[in-house]
Amino acid sequence: MRTGQWLLACALLASPCAAHAVGDYASLLRLADEWRRFERPGVERCLPDYGVAAMRAKAAALPAWRARLDAVDAQGWTAAQQVDHRLIEAEMNGLDFDLRVRQPWARDPSFYATVFGERSDVPQHEGVTAAPAIDLFAYQFPLSPPQQRELRCLLEAIPTLLEQAKANLHDSNARDLWIYSVGTLREQSDVLAQLTAGTLQMRTLEGPKHASLAGTGKELRAAVEQARGATDAFVAWVQSEASKKTGPSGVGKDNYNWYLQKVHLVPYDWDQQVTLLRRELERARAGLALEEFRNRGLPPLRPADTPEAWRALVTARMQKLTDFLIRSGIVADRDYYRDALAQQVLPFVAPERRNFFLHATAREPLGLFSHDYHWIELARMKAEPTRSEIRRLPALQNMFDSRSEGLATAMEETLMQAGLYDDDPRGREVVWIMLANRAARGLASLYVQANQLTLAEAGRFHAHWTPRGWSDPASELVAFEQFLYLRQPGYGTSYVTGKLQFERLISDYAYQQQAAGRPFDLAEFFAHMNAAATIPFALIETEMVPAPAERGTPVTDGW
Repeated sequence: MRTGQWLLACALLASPCAAHAVGDYASLLRLADEWRRFERPGVERCLPDYGVAAMRAKAAALPAWRARLDAVDAQGWTAAQQVDHRLIEAEMNGLDFDLRVRQPWARDPSFYATVFGERSDVPQHEGVTAAPAIDLFAYQFPLSPPQQRELRCLLEAIPTLLEQAKANLHDSNARDLWIYSVGTLREQSDVLAQLTAGTLQMRTLEGPKHASLAGTGKELRAAVEQARGATDAFVAWVQSEASKKTGPSGVGKDNYNWYLQKVHLVPYDWDQQVTLLRRELERARAGLALEEFRNRGLPPLRPADTPEAWRALVTARMQKLTDFLIRSGIVADRDYYRDALAQQVLPFVAPERRNFFLHATAREPLGLFSHDYHWIELARMKAEPTRSEIRRLPALQNMFDSRSEGLATAMEETLMQAGLYDDDPRGREVVWIMLANRAARGLASLYVQANQLTLAEAGRFHAHWTPRGWSDPASELVAFEQFLYLRQPGYGTSYVTGKLQFERLISDYAYQQQAAGRPFDLAEFFAHMNAAATIPFALIETEMVPAPAERGTPVTDGW
């Protein structure tokens, strides 16, 4: 859109068009800041407004925001600056999709679960939730008077928010979204109960944190109890309504394709992702079979089934992983990197209570610990923020998923191929098992989004194709995973599609180095990738592997 069209849009739509069309990067920075404030809901006394009128107003204003972005001429900008422009464009596409299709405030009761007792291992909350979220892990306990006032305000808004939710959800008929919301909402009630009892233990970047209301006033304690009571009442209402719901919950293939390609910037459509994930599932299961054949003369991996054996195993393996990452140059030898990993050593869980990942970790923790590269990323974001002001805040819409979850998944196999298991051949089997699990659950999530499987059927598919029977379709883990992937299109596949994009980036970068007469250096590769921040791989590739003539075509597309 050029200046004349932009001015016409501003005349028709008014509000966000105060500035003139400009082409300097500073104008994008201003626009990005204003845009991200607009994207959030209107909030009064900690209560957000997701009502019909408020969402219609957002939809009416969105074209003017698009026009304003289009009027920022990025010609002549650096590759990094153009990436920032595309990032804001993708965020606007994301709000457009939510307003037209996903509408979580009007379809998904779990959208209104806003209390979180544990930090996610990715830059934002996994999935979409009403704002402002109440991140208890971000508070310092015992609470200072200002923090008490802030938390009280947020908690006091919950009863009214949940009443608003009933009106907003009036026309929702998405059966699985209703049925599976109950678990998420109950978790909010449990967190509030533990906060009251002083037993809440939370995972954070800095390690476990204990939360309690010790030293707080009766007003805050009353707000916690009222929020919990309102949550329990809302759970009962959701349960009573869920049985009446009969409609599909997935967004459908066409909407899925638009969202993945226009918002998350993933280059594969639904059908291509089915093909790719089936191939990865086959490759993982074949890889496992060959590893088992090669290791047939070795004793099998025995699980660590006592607290002492568990502690010895996980402590030694985390040290081995940390040393390997630093020795290879993938990670610098800095205390906060070491600490970020050391804090993720898991507590002992009895064999009868183990889920898929705990079955794997009890035998060989290196696979899941490699995936914990997440925490190194989070430590870097805190200690070494990116130069781009636009990228310092996590991109909206869980846009980080393929980059964050994909890289974490890729690290499992990348470190195996780089030599982490050279003295641990049986451990390689666990890497293939974990990849098979991620491919199987991602495939299931694709069929759910296309409304070809229910969540219950997806859980059975997911478990059936996971080797060794380690995945239980009736487990809380499987229900949580498949429900998240339903709520956030593309998240279930991001572990594998992101891994594939990471491998493509390595391939293109190595080809580029070869063409320049330079050897491939893994540490150098990671340094360049990290500098681009946690954004979609398609944008990282724009910076790291520009096409010889005109950016837009990756090196390998010239075959």
